[in-house]
Amino acid sequence: MKARPTWWRRPWVFPLGALVTIFLAFSLPPYLSLDPDRSRVPQPEALGVAHYWTLVPHVLFGSIALATAVLQIWPWLRARHPAWHRRLGRLYVFGGVLPAGLTALVVGAFTPFGPVTRASNVLLAALWLGCTLAGWRMARQRRFAEHRRWMIRSFALTASIITNRIWGAVATITLAPRLDTTFHGDEVLFGWVVSGVAAWLGWTLPLLAAEWWLERDRSRSRRLRDRRIPVQPDPVVAEPAVAGNR
Repeated sequence: MKARPTWWRRPWVFPLGALVTIFLAFSLPPYLSLDPDRSRVPQPEALGVAHYWTLVPHVLFGSIALATAVLQIWPWLRARHPAWHRRLGRLYVFGGVLPAGLTALVVGAFTPFGPVTRASNVLLAALWLGCTLAGWRMARQRRFAEHRRWMIRSFALTASIITNRIWGAVATITLAPRLDTTFHGDEVLFGWVVSGVAAWLGWTLPLLAAEWWLERDRSRSRRLRDRRIPVQPDPVVAEPAVAGNR
């Protein structure tokens, strides 16, 4: 009988949960206040204050997706409480990613941080929706191995909001000394470049890491399967009788 996973054998669960909690505690207050003046994203002229009211549901539903994603990838919860895994999965898809992804298409298309960030945000939103819906569809068809693969990709894209902020800080620290030289003191251009770097690295690197993990997992499963297949001996063919030996 296969042993069920125990929580203490997955030491990454609680640091990840703590990181998500800290991130949400920092990110949510300006949008829970429902005050457009507290938004951390400048309002683009094309949408005006409507951008904030599109950003609010995106942040709130995205927070649900991020929080439930941590629980969904916890092996202990999946093994011990499969019914809760299914309930949280539905919440992740329909109460998190789907509304957050649809609003992300609008927010991303009208970002004030330039065309490079705009292209990244729209592509990210489309991939986020596509991977998540593919994973949900695989679960409905009870193709659980494929469901797991698509949901790992979905989680990588969900968590990219955190890595986006990390790369933004790295790009700011790295490029700030060049503001007066490379960027000729143009703070708008500087912001566009920093945002573009963070936007693209924020989701492409986690997605590539997820693909590497999935390929590594597939190779390991293939090796284990090959070891379990017994080697069949060559059949013994009887030699024909010779008349002189009778």
